[in-house]
Amino acid sequence: MSLGTLYLIPVPLAENAEKQSYTLFHQELINHIDEYVVENEKTARRFLKQAGLKIPQSELKIHDYGKHVREKIDYNRIFKSVIEGKDLGLMSEAGCPGVADPGADVVAEAHKRGIKVVPLVGPSSILLALMASGFSGQKFAFHGYLPIDKAERTKKIKDLEFQSQKEKQTQIFMETPFRNNALFDDLLKNCKPKTNICIACNMTAPDEQILTLSVSEWKNRKLELHKKPTIFLLYVKN
Repeated sequence: MSLGTLYLIPVPLAENAEKQSYTLFHQELINHIDEYVVENEKTARRFLKQAGLKIPQSELKIHDYGKHVREKIDYNRIFKSVIEGKDLGLMSEAGCPGVADPGADVVAEAHKRGIKVVPLVGPSSILLALMASGFSGQKFAFHGYLPIDKAERTKKIKDLEFQSQKEKQTQIFMETPFRNNALFDDLLKNCKPKTNICIACNMTAPDEQILTLSVSEWKNRKLELHKKPTIFLLYVKN
């Protein structure tokens, strides 16, 4: 008996952005699969409904890999049906599974078991922000969250700025939404006036905001990022 396939299914980044976020193949696939591994069951079920799910929700089998159960995941149970030949879907809470997302552990386990992994196209806030920044897409690095400690964060920001100038590399990072304003202030305090900063906020939402300015230009603008999902990009043009 041949093994099933693990499909990595991107989830919309914002509410009411479904049509921007999936292809016709998504609709075919979700009406073929009836078993999923998800980070957030409520988000996953809502997306499936809005994407055109015809299978009754009560017939779906959902495995949770949220933060409260992540350390206790039973991979034998999760992959039992795949070993028997059925396909399985993996969904993050938002965006692409495995990218800045703990779903990477599920994917790694699939590879260990010889299970085919198929990633689907869909929204990634990191790549969308890079595309719209005007910064180098030839050479870039994603750093996740910067240190919370003030001194460590200041050092990290300066290191990223130096690396960007030296390597002509775009630096990409993020912050917990309620600390966005503090990170933005730290960037303006610690970066050189000509360093470019792109703020990509509420990606794919009606109030999406993407703007690239130099540090000196940003200091003349008022920006409110509190509790808004935001990607930060830094680039030094020689």
